[in-house]
Amino acid sequence: MSLKEEIHMNIVEDNRSRWLASPRVSDEDKATILSMDEESKNDAFFKDVELGTAGMRGKLGPGTNRMNLHTVGRVSVAFAMYVLSTDPNARQKGIVIAHDNRYFSREFAELSAKIFNEMGFKAYLFDALRPTPELSFAVRYLGAQGGVMITASHNPKEYNGYKVYDETGCQLIPSKAEEMLRCASSLPDELSFEVPAFEKKGETIILSSKVDDEYCALVKTCQRNPDLDKKGFKVVYTPQHGASYENAMRVFEDCGYEIIPVESQCNHDPAFGGTKSPNPEVAVAWEKVFETMKENHADLGVMTDPDGDRCGVAYLSSKGTYERFTGNESAALLIDYLLDDMQKKGELPEDAVIYDTIVTSSLGRIVAASYGVKSESFLTGFKFIGDRIAHYEKLGKGPTFVFGYEESYGCLVKPFVRDKDGLQAILLYTEMALYYHRLGIPLDVAFDRLQQKHGYHLALTKDAYFEGMEGASKMKAMMEGLRVSPLTEIAGIKVEKTSDYLAQETIDASGKKETILGLPKSDVMKYFLEDGSTVCVRPSGTEPKVKFYIEAVSEQKEGLLKLVEKLDQGIRSAAMK
Repeated sequence: MSLKEEIHMNIVEDNRSRWLASPRVSDEDKATILSMDEESKNDAFFKDVELGTAGMRGKLGPGTNRMNLHTVGRVSVAFAMYVLSTDPNARQKGIVIAHDNRYFSREFAELSAKIFNEMGFKAYLFDALRPTPELSFAVRYLGAQGGVMITASHNPKEYNGYKVYDETGCQLIPSKAEEMLRCASSLPDELSFEVPAFEKKGETIILSSKVDDEYCALVKTCQRNPDLDKKGFKVVYTPQHGASYENAMRVFEDCGYEIIPVESQCNHDPAFGGTKSPNPEVAVAWEKVFETMKENHADLGVMTDPDGDRCGVAYLSSKGTYERFTGNESAALLIDYLLDDMQKKGELPEDAVIYDTIVTSSLGRIVAASYGVKSESFLTGFKFIGDRIAHYEKLGKGPTFVFGYEESYGCLVKPFVRDKDGLQAILLYTEMALYYHRLGIPLDVAFDRLQQKHGYHLALTKDAYFEGMEGASKMKAMMEGLRVSPLTEIAGIKVEKTSDYLAQETIDASGKKETILGLPKSDVMKYFLEDGSTVCVRPSGTEPKVKFYIEAVSEQKEGLLKLVEKLDQGIRSAAMK
């Protein structure tokens, strides 16, 4: 056994013994710990569940590296301490709490409210599950000083998470998250911390349906052409057992659409029993949608993920088959639809801007530029888009936001929400599809015409998983290797320049360096190849995996998929050697 392995094993045994000896740990949890096999024991205790800029997310169960009442309780205290540091009136302004359909989501939400109350905070708690974008809206609507969303988004059923929001309804950006992390580091471990009681306890206010009413009313204002003839246009919808079902059905029906829900995926089942995956990015998540579309001869299929911030789009193609768009493809087509409609109606602001991320396809930016609209790219994470909107709002001047998106099925149409909003997105995607349907143009034909005009782009995300105790160190070593040995080619294609977002510099093939301005440091490498393709490498902030974002660009459609696969093999070979 190496010294590193010995240290890891000592950490595991120390943490495990501490949990087994603690009176705070239930007999049931102790029995679970004692029954763990070696692999489960190591994974549950080799570190603390990670608290980062995206909040906290992990598998459920007893252990330091798990989501449970102890780890959630500790982060709730830390978040309340952080919120109090941002405003002396934070206790009166309060914190809003929402949750999705997952195991222990309600328990974690109620525990958070109880802790906030003990610390003197008013807590606003929804009476049942609600989607993430409504939580973001509610923070702003109620004038609260912060928000908490209990969710693991699209992760498998074994996971849960704890997202934290500031007073603007935006997830904490790194500078704010660092303050919260400092608060957390001042606390004892998850079995030793105490809730600092305030002299006057706060109260928990159960939110009424008025918040739903206001949120849904604003979503409906996102429509560009609400009077399009909807007769005979059939849309299949699934919430993937999640929190968007009630709001989505209400908005669709109010807007006059004929909606066919995937019945087996509409109950709020924490086991996700009616789907093979709740993630819109995964092909098997669409099996029931396609079945329902075929059975009902539907024109469109839309999906929101369990916490309702992401969406996906499927459609009846010109070949009579049912296909689905990637997030990059659907967003590029929607950008064209929105900007074209604004321009025709004389409503396109001269200072319009679209926000995306550094791993998003370039097609959307090219489409926007064709309308004279500028684009600005941020690090991965919608919080950076929400924060930039808030920045200009506070400044009282700046470009006019017209759309924000990222490649992983996240869109924002109107900024009354400061996170991606799956309901806004599926409403506008449905309207766009209806618009083309009335013109007799299938969506694949519409998208092909867009690419004929602006060039063919194929952008796909590939994953490499690094599970368990050694996973984090392997990912770190991989990224360090890419920096120590700079790549000059990928799959035989020359690298023209490399952007290192951790070093915050871009280096071209001649060695010339340029500083990357306006973005915080991040462990991301992006390669720009001589044929116009790009490859980006980024460790996930919420899952034990590295993501490879690959975009092939050409004037011809043929050969793009083969090029993406070639680049994927090339970067994997170079990164994992």
